[in-house]
Amino acid sequence: MEPLNIFVFGAGYSAQAAITALRSGCDVSVTATTRSAEKADDLTRKGIAAQIFDGTAPAPALQPALEAATHLLVSISPGPNGDPVLAQHAPDLRAAPNLKWIGYFSTIGVYGDAKGEWIDETAPTEPLSARNRYRLDAEAGWQALAEEKSIPLAILRLAGIYGPTRSPFEKLRSGTARRIVKPGQVFNRIHVHDIGAITALAATQRLDGIFNVCDDEPAPPQDVIADAARLLAMAPPPEIAFEDADLSPMARTFYAGNRRVSNARIKSALGYSLKYPTYREGHAAILRQRDD
Repeated sequence: MEPLNIFVFGAGYSAQAAITALRSGCDVSVTATTRSAEKADDLTRKGIAAQIFDGTAPAPALQPALEAATHLLVSISPGPNGDPVLAQHAPDLRAAPNLKWIGYFSTIGVYGDAKGEWIDETAPTEPLSARNRYRLDAEAGWQALAEEKSIPLAILRLAGIYGPTRSPFEKLRSGTARRIVKPGQVFNRIHVHDIGAITALAATQRLDGIFNVCDDEPAPPQDVIADAARLLAMAPPPEIAFEDADLSPMARTFYAGNRRVSNARIKSALGYSLKYPTYREGHAAILRQRDD
């Protein structure tokens, strides 16, 4: 396998999992951005060439690494002013001579509400919030750039992300977990390890297209909390009716989208089997890692 030179915009939780997976499977050099000097120091300690980019202005220091990059992974959220990477560095990316693949982390939130039915990548996109409309606009921007450069683009629409340090266990231990019940409501999730593994395979295989990255079993959120409480030998929090729950406007938009999202396309395209196909395997693994 040829060496990879990957540039990562936004080395957060999921992108770092992808970096770890790439490093374990191939010869790769990594440059990644973050927003602060403190986080840049942390990336440097992990052996990642760190650059600071806050999305508000071009960062000229990025240009040499972008020119050298063979692969690009974008894990920065768009906002009202569009995708910050495209806004600040589209000319550099158009000119990047070695770029062979782009990966973009999007969200299954772009589908809107399916009334609990199963959907796949052919489903209409009807975002229910401004932030998901921004995502859809960003997808279109990246599709236009990839088409202009005639290179493959993998849009990876991620479900609710969980994993070590980001799971129901933290909220249960802190006493902030709630079991909100909206009859018939289900959510898909995805363990960060599977995000990392799928992204690494997508990069090395230069995957092209739109793919859902989610688990096999969309489940009611109250069941997920109850499972985590069982594993901690704790009594689960009492159920709260959705109508009685004090939720932020953003949280309410999550509950407005009720859908069962299929992952069949990504598994078929990459020949990949999820390590954590449901939240139950994921929860058990998180606790094992904590206890090791």
